Amino acid sequence: MFERARGTRDFGPAEMGRRLAFERMCDEVAFRYGFQRVATPTFERLELFTAKSGASITDQLYAFKDRSDRDLTLRPELTAPVMRMIAEQKGQIPKPARYSYFGPCFRYEESKRGRYREFWQYGCEIIGAPTSLTEAEVVAFACAIVEEAGLEGWQLNIGHVGILNDILGNLGLEGDALGDAMRLLDKGDFAGLAASGIDSTAVTNLQSLAQLNGGIETLASAREIITSMGVESEALDQLEEMLNNLSSLGANPPTLVVDLTVARGLDYYTGMVFEIMVDELGGEGQVCGGGSYKLFHLFGLDDLDPCCGFGLGFDRVLLALEIQAEKSGRSEVVPGENSGASTLAVIPFKVDVSQVLALVSGLRAGGQPVLLELRERNIGKSMAWANSTGAQFAMVVGPRDIESGQVTIKRLSDGAEANCEMSAEAISQTISSM
Repeated sequence: MFERARGTRDFGPAEMGRRLAFERMCDEVAFRYGFQRVATPTFERLELFTAKSGASITDQLYAFKDRSDRDLTLRPELTAPVMRMIAEQKGQIPKPARYSYFGPCFRYEESKRGRYREFWQYGCEIIGAPTSLTEAEVVAFACAIVEEAGLEGWQLNIGHVGILNDILGNLGLEGDALGDAMRLLDKGDFAGLAASGIDSTAVTNLQSLAQLNGGIETLASAREIITSMGVESEALDQLEEMLNNLSSLGANPPTLVVDLTVARGLDYYTGMVFEIMVDELGGEGQVCGGGSYKLFHLFGLDDLDPCCGFGLGFDRVLLALEIQAEKSGRSEVVPGENSGASTLAVIPFKVDVSQVLALVSGLRAGGQPVLLELRERNIGKSMAWANSTGAQFAMVVGPRDIESGQVTIKRLSDGAEANCEMSAEAISQTISSM
């Protein structure tokens, strides 16, 4: 009778364990990079997102009115809410601030593999330090996450919107015409650029820029093309400085592509922009994207612009990892997902359960995960239950065990057994040594 809503998912214990492991890993990397975790409400005022992205975005949102006739929406992303949070503090935060965040977002759009109506985003923002070093820190953080997650064969695309602004501004484009040209470049639509009235020689030069393929070494060729167009671009120098900083920070993507026509398709980006791509996801292959942008002017806090950050598609990274693990035959998708203390199933058998509870409590207090059998049934069924839970060890406590003060620990994977004193400390030590 009741089905989950389209574009949403249920997560069973195994998948939830994987997601929690990945979230913990992201937080550990964030901690090493000096980011502090923040959180914002799941729903916000609708105008927060229409001011950022225009009124047309409403068609993609889960927007609604509350009982006081206020226009609200489930959040479609997490950057704007963090900006709003800082604006409510009137920008009175330690600068530069490094914030990380994680949570569900909602968009009403086509539901398919790799694209969901409820999805999770992990991301960060650095506020109050508009430098090339800041940009390098943000990109290095993103690279560290996907590298530590074990993602293979990913590609880092880096560009700089300022370079495009310099070129297009020199062609006399501004306002909507500039924005339209940016979007056409981002899509690689050079026929559209020519149809928009841009000089054919300029279109040819822009196409030459787009065809450059490589890392930082391509900047020399890019400089020649840009200079031939009569443009001097400080943004090109900033990008070169950023790439050198990124290398010094130890970021080593499998493939680095300097793409000077990537514009992220969003008007608020002003500086370095980047994307991380994975082939296994096809058309939904972008798993992370971000860059330097200006949004605080919407709140009257121009002095905090520009900021730099990224949004990581938490679900897409996991999906790509699952595909790669399946191809390689790995049982573990996220490194460390099965790490931690091994779980012990405790099975009272023909004894008063009160004789076991203090032992169970002592084990848990000492950090040992314990699953207590709650039903009275024969040993065979109880052991089958223990196996089905994913517990690594089982311990049956019967009358003779109570009398002797000795118990037997059984490793469920291969049936190996070990005897020990029936105390929380001895049992935990035995499990650790098996």
